[in-house]
Amino acid sequence: MSAPRLDLQIRRAYDPPSPDDGTRILIDRLWPRGLRKDGAQIDHWLKDLAPSPALRVWFGHAPQRFAEFSSRYTAELDALPDNAAALQTLSQALRAGRVTLLFAAHDPQVNHARVLEDWLRRPHAWLTARNGQ
Repeated sequence: MSAPRLDLQIRRAYDPPSPDDGTRILIDRLWPRGLRKDGAQIDHWLKDLAPSPALRVWFGHAPQRFAEFSSRYTAELDALPDNAAALQTLSQALRAGRVTLLFAAHDPQVNHARVLEDWLRRPHAWLTARNGQ
């Protein structure tokens, strides 16, 4: 199974929406502090794709823990059933066109969105079957 071709990008939820964002999906378990829901232009809020609360607290956005965090978070993502509602919603959005994953972390490099993006770019039966890859 080859890796799917995804029109996928990640951005901070606090960045202003762009016309070329496509479907905007918030992937944080908690709503970003100070972000107004009526102005965020978020199409979906997929909390189930965020790290578990225990993992998020353990990580604490500490750069020295990022490698271990990435491994643990990837294991959580791997444990999601193929028919999980969040994966189905994400698959539909990816099939429709560009998807922008939104996150609230301050560091644009050391955050769960980077891990999720890498995970999504791996071959997955749930994604390739639905996207005709």
